[in-house]
Amino acid sequence: MISLSLIDLTWAGALVLLLGGVTLKLRLGVSRDLVVASVRMVVQLTLIGLVLKVLFAQRDLIWVVVMAGVMVVVAGREVVLRQRRRLRGWGAWLIGTGSLAVSSFTLACFALVVMVHPDPWYHPQYAIPLLGMLLGNTMNGIALALDRLTHELWTQREAIEQRLMLGESVAEATRGILSEAVRGALIPVINAMAVAGLVSLPGMMTGQILSGVEPTMAVRYQILIWLLIAAGSGFGMLVAVHLACRKLFDERDRLRLERLEKVLR
Repeated sequence: MISLSLIDLTWAGALVLLLGGVTLKLRLGVSRDLVVASVRMVVQLTLIGLVLKVLFAQRDLIWVVVMAGVMVVVAGREVVLRQRRRLRGWGAWLIGTGSLAVSSFTLACFALVVMVHPDPWYHPQYAIPLLGMLLGNTMNGIALALDRLTHELWTQREAIEQRLMLGESVAEATRGILSEAVRGALIPVINAMAVAGLVSLPGMMTGQILSGVEPTMAVRYQILIWLLIAAGSGFGMLVAVHLACRKLFDERDRLRLERLEKVLR
């Protein structure tokens, strides 16, 4: 594998700085976010590289579980922060974290035990990257689904309350909103799978090929990952929107408007 030097990375960073300068000149309002995100990415990836080096050497189940727990908790927090109209209280964080744990964590364990068969089954070289890819994609899907759900419930709150007063159940009054929330959040995953291999070479497959893995084996791993991402994202969204609806409606099927924080007017 061809090694990359710090000078090579500096050239890539210079391109981002150039883009930041252009956006600043055009007053697009994203220059600061672009630079901060780039710096965070470099620091976070550098630190995780050092952590993974230690984990790969020790192969200790306890540390793998701790690392996985931190990843799930941080991903759950990001789900909440990406909402335009956020749910109030710890329940919002629990919805994001719980749906991620049920989908991504469960599927990652299932894939390791049933499909990949590393020795031991929790081998960090396989467990952490697999969980990371599942969490990243599932987190985006759940965030999109909840954002669409809470926004539509707020904008259509009067119509929903009228339907509830006419005798409809919560499931009947919100069926269209729930369907659109899940469908809209699944579209990026479906589109990515539809063009994989024709328009784009997915990241995991590209990385394995660059590291010298035989292309057909890299393809098999990528197929496995995309199928797991689709399943994890779908199940995670369904769990998240179901829990969110339970939090937003009381036992008498009334919409709890005070549970939605007005972020955008």
